[in-house]
Amino acid sequence: MNRQTLILAGVAAVVAALLSAIFIVDEREKALVLQFGQVRAVKEDPGLAFKIPLIQEVVRYDDRILSLETQSLEVTPLDDRRLVVDAFARYRIDDVVQFREAVGVGGVRSAESRLERILNAATREVLGSVTSNTVLSTDRASLMERIRDTAKIEAENLGVAIIDVRLKRTDLPTQNLEATFARMRAEREREAADEIARGEEAAQKIRAQADRTQVEIVSEAQKNAEITRGEADARRNAIFADAFGQDPEFFEFYRSLSAYEQAFDATNTSLVITPDGDFFEYLKTVSPE
Repeated sequence: MNRQTLILAGVAAVVAALLSAIFIVDEREKALVLQFGQVRAVKEDPGLAFKIPLIQEVVRYDDRILSLETQSLEVTPLDDRRLVVDAFARYRIDDVVQFREAVGVGGVRSAESRLERILNAATREVLGSVTSNTVLSTDRASLMERIRDTAKIEAENLGVAIIDVRLKRTDLPTQNLEATFARMRAEREREAADEIARGEEAAQKIRAQADRTQVEIVSEAQKNAEITRGEADARRNAIFADAFGQDPEFFEFYRSLSAYEQAFDATNTSLVITPDGDFFEYLKTVSPE
């Protein structure tokens, strides 16, 4: 009975040893086989793998794209307007052996702590080389690419490949908002005053041009009117002259009637003139023979 028990115990130990020598590598991870802390094998392909029981151990690392959100960071651009920046990065463990040697037993947590310092340094370097207006403008895409490229070089020492870096928030600190808004308001008011002054100047020019055009049009109209009036007077005089030439006596009679009409206007209250004058020639009564 004791012999059978020992045999069963030995078989169980052998089975347990065999089972502990087998491990499965998932397609979403990479595995390192360590022996006394030293890397003995790298398992990157999914499936079954083997190790020496009790002597070797397996350490697994995620092979997917990971995310890292940094803490809020204050940066100072070229124009000394401080900004509060929040960023996040997408990264992947590219070289598990180098990653293990760089972070040791600290794993992903230790790597992300070091990676955050790398991102913060790259962010300060890139955003400190431009003005705050550039950071707040549509040029942020190119700035994020520069931050990624700068941090990517440093992250290679960790065995990590940085895939993307994004700036989530770029705001002014709370204590600087009022001063910044006041400065922005003053700038806008100055721009508005400049626009109003330019508008007034343009209006004055337009009014002066309109007045000049009016004078020119009126002068031209008066000149044309005088020419037309002169031509009409000349035509009238020509008609009178032609009529006078055809019947001088009738013309003199017509002119006398016109003179009578003007002389005896209702507005005249009195007229002193000798009745024997030539003015009343056509009013004299011709005595019958």
